[in-house]
Amino acid sequence: MNRRRSGVLLHITSFPSAYGIGDLGPSAYRFVDLLVSAGQSYWQILPLNPTCPEFGNSPYQSTSAFAGNIWIISPEQMVTDGFLAPEDIKDPPDFPEDRVDYQAVMDYKNGLFDRAFERFKRRDPDFHYEEFAAESVSWLNDYALFVALREKFAGKVWGDWPPDIRDRHEEALRAYGTELADRILKEKFLQYVFDRQWGALKVHCRSRHLQIIGDLPIYLTYDSVDVWANPGLFKLDEQKKPAIVAGVPPDAFSTTGQLWGNPVYDWDAHQKQGFAWWESRIDRTLRLVDRVRLDHFRGFVQYWEIPADGATAENGRWVDAPGRGLFTLLSRSRSCLPIIAEDLGYITPDVHEMMAYFGFPGMRVLIFGFAGDVAHNPHAPHNITGRCIAYTGTHDNNTIRGWFEHEVSDDQRSLIFRYVGGSFGANHAHRIFIRLAMISPAEVVIIPMQDILGLGEEARMNRPGTAEGNWEWRARPDQVEEKIMGEFSEITGIYGRK
Repeated sequence: MNRRRSGVLLHITSFPSAYGIGDLGPSAYRFVDLLVSAGQSYWQILPLNPTCPEFGNSPYQSTSAFAGNIWIISPEQMVTDGFLAPEDIKDPPDFPEDRVDYQAVMDYKNGLFDRAFERFKRRDPDFHYEEFAAESVSWLNDYALFVALREKFAGKVWGDWPPDIRDRHEEALRAYGTELADRILKEKFLQYVFDRQWGALKVHCRSRHLQIIGDLPIYLTYDSVDVWANPGLFKLDEQKKPAIVAGVPPDAFSTTGQLWGNPVYDWDAHQKQGFAWWESRIDRTLRLVDRVRLDHFRGFVQYWEIPADGATAENGRWVDAPGRGLFTLLSRSRSCLPIIAEDLGYITPDVHEMMAYFGFPGMRVLIFGFAGDVAHNPHAPHNITGRCIAYTGTHDNNTIRGWFEHEVSDDQRSLIFRYVGGSFGANHAHRIFIRLAMISPAEVVIIPMQDILGLGEEARMNRPGTAEGNWEWRARPDQVEEKIMGEFSEITGIYGRK
């Protein structure tokens, strides 16, 4: 990232599609081509890992750090690849255009997956499934078995399964593997389809010199295959339940802190294994994307751990993490580490020191730049440095228009007007902030698609601290069009980002 460039943040689930959720089909390819025609260099997405209703369909709370999200598999591409017949997808349900109804999508696609799997079992050897299964053996077998077991023991987390399979006794693994063989093979097949479709889309991006920025959550949910298969790498008790959980301490935004509840890593165990699990996780992610944003980067320097029986995050403590050792190991065996550090919130000097040591760019978010002393606020456009990624907002924030309409105080609005040298209405705020980001010294600027479209808070992707209604926004087919991207292309060019 040594030249002025820009890109767009839009997750796959938000693409227009006739099948209820954005997917890896024609809309994805059209979007990539629109980005390229608009002079963009980057496409940023959210994590590609599996989502499920138990965790609010959040891509940051997944059952696997390695598997892909089967709900974004494209039915149209499955027809093209011979897994479905055209008549299988000709009459989809009447899904809402601007939201994802996850349950309806899962019900519909599960029917398609059943048909495709039956066809696959009579498969032509040209599908190359065996090659994928062999290359992915380090994670695929455990994941497929875990999915089958979660269905068998529905409603129970893995820590409440019968002790023999909870503790992964060899006899139990073999017995359940035999009993659930068909379901296990189906999940492996779906992961193969995901990998095939994503790989084709990535090749399309690479052929057009568009780089994909992915996202890697630092923590895992307890009910994930990674914790079940590697309990020694996490701080669990004798019953293999979390003894310690993650969160952040009390601050100006929360008097009791944030109790996330994710199990924390036993970093001593990771060090003894030479960080092998982390190395595999980073490598897997970088096979899917070109650059990766490490969420909650400060957790690689110090993390806040809380007793699992705590009601709030208040009674936790800071514990040192061996991030320097991890990244030193990774950098020794690779020509570069294309990592972006999510350094938002309260960040101590040692975090910035480690970022500087490894050359990891950080993040600046413009809607944070107009609070407090704007003259010295690091998120204010004039204070943004070259070695960072600048955003108008992130997936966790309101849209610029929604923020300006509903969250900006009168004093803050007056400050913004003085800063830009004139007043404007909410319907124009997104244009002003896109220009402020583009004109900044940041080497890379990423704009959420909702801000390019000038949408309000109805288009917000996530509201932290809420459990329902998140990750549902979708762009309508008439919204992401050449005219809008043409205007964005002009702004990109005039500020030297092409």
